[in-house]
Amino acid sequence: MAQTIIPADWQIKRLSGSLGASVTGPNISHVSEQDLDAIKTLLTEHLVLFFPGQSPSKDDHIAFGRNFGELEGHPNLSNNAEYPELFELVATQGGVADEWHTDITFRPEPALMSILHMVKCPDVGGDTLWSSLYAAYDELSPPMQAMCDGLTALHDAHPHNHPEQMAVHPVVRRHPITGRKALYVNEHFTRRIVELNSTESEAMLRYLTNWVKQPRFTVRYQWSAGTIAMWDNRCTQHMVLNDFVGERIIQRVTIMGDKPEAAESSQWQPYVRDGRLSAMSRHDRQLHQFQKKTNQGTFA
Repeated sequence: MAQTIIPADWQIKRLSGSLGASVTGPNISHVSEQDLDAIKTLLTEHLVLFFPGQSPSKDDHIAFGRNFGELEGHPNLSNNAEYPELFELVATQGGVADEWHTDITFRPEPALMSILHMVKCPDVGGDTLWSSLYAAYDELSPPMQAMCDGLTALHDAHPHNHPEQMAVHPVVRRHPITGRKALYVNEHFTRRIVELNSTESEAMLRYLTNWVKQPRFTVRYQWSAGTIAMWDNRCTQHMVLNDFVGERIIQRVTIMGDKPEAAESSQWQPYVRDGRLSAMSRHDRQLHQFQKKTNQGTFA
């Protein structure tokens, strides 16, 4: 395979030891095939990229996203009626994703990549942090790695008031390009580890979801209006610092269609206590109750 050449006039600046790079030089509104190959290579290496000073139109933002795969609007949050592939969020104080998460893990095929345009941001606050799930896995002890390798976890969209949307994914997934293992649970959407009993699951998830927040795994980015950020959802988590007052407007396109591959085959069956329902069965019952209430008009 030919080696990808990074254009000589691009400037690449690493932003932390674990992940993140700022890229100046390309214009994402007018990218060549060589530019796209270079961006893909840089994203694989740095996991999250920032392109300041872009300010693309909605059409150009969407067109750039389509270079990386099929786009899909957010399944539960407001999308732009004229541009259904584009998710827009306007906040003045609060209303941001201030829990660590990987995008849309409650879907059987979660988001592969996200591309965000910071349209407007406050002068101070509202920074976003990303964490490397490679680094989080690599620094677990070997016994903990071995245990996590064989587990699966249930994710649902309860934070979006849609608990009926759920999927089971490996706790450790293997990246399809790099082959590296990534710790794939998050505090926002992951409900329980299927193979453990409820108290074991609670303790394990609390440990793992706190573990990915270690500062040495993260990068923190201070926004400027017009910046484009793109990140690989297969090996990162992110969260927004809800510490700002002032208008913050983001627009995002999401590349879908990636099914997580387990790092190792599971050697355990889902845990079901005698006389109890499995985790999936309980969620199926909750789904039935949710649909019943919806059909009866209980929810507005």
